[in-house]
Amino acid sequence: MAHAQRTTVYLDPGLHRALRLKAAETGGNLSGLINEAVRQSLAEDHVDLEAVDARAKEPARPFEDFLGELSRDGLL
Repeated sequence: MAHAQRTTVYLDPGLHRALRLKAAETGGNLSGLINEAVRQSLAEDHVDLEAVDARAKEPARPFEDFLGELSRDGLL
């Protein structure tokens, strides 16, 4: 890893053990697994934010009205 930043991360013991086992099985290392997990999490956040932006101009309606409709239609 070129220009990698060193940091300390505290993991639950069970999670640490699972990561060590996965690293051993895949021939990888803990840093690689953690980096990939963080990348995936950030990518999911990016997709979610794009979806929010795409729907930003949709009309909003009060939550109470929505609950009332569900109740009226027998869904609550």
